[in-house]
Amino acid sequence: MFMSQYNHTIDAKGRLIIPSKYRDVLGESFVVTKGLDGCLLVYGNEEWKAFEDKLQNLPLAQREARQFVRFFLAGACEVEVDKQGRILLPNVLREFAKLEKDVVLVGAGKKVEIWSKEEYERATEDLDMDTISEHMAELGYGI
Repeated sequence: MFMSQYNHTIDAKGRLIIPSKYRDVLGESFVVTKGLDGCLLVYGNEEWKAFEDKLQNLPLAQREARQFVRFFLAGACEVEVDKQGRILLPNVLREFAKLEKDVVLVGAGKKVEIWSKEEYERATEDLDMDTISEHMAELGYGI
């Protein structure tokens, strides 16, 4: 399970250091794709295969299902960790997530999220956790 938050920077070539605690779980290669809320999602190969299987089982006769599959698979790429613990993020993914320099990596259970620092602060600054907790409790996920 991925948890914690790390602040890093992307260099001019688009390389990002992956924290060693995450690399220990992810291995030497893994998948990065577009995520919801404007972040990128990082999946270990086993988790990616499970996610891919779910996508492939969606009813492709439905337009929204096709769009959902296309969103995640078209943006997906396998990345490899170099000797300095960095990955090279493709330009298309950096543009999608507005990644320029300051980056936040967030452990999110079975995956890692990569955010631009500015977008992450914007997404988390006005959270009303009381209301969110109430809604989660209604869904059966209370604390």
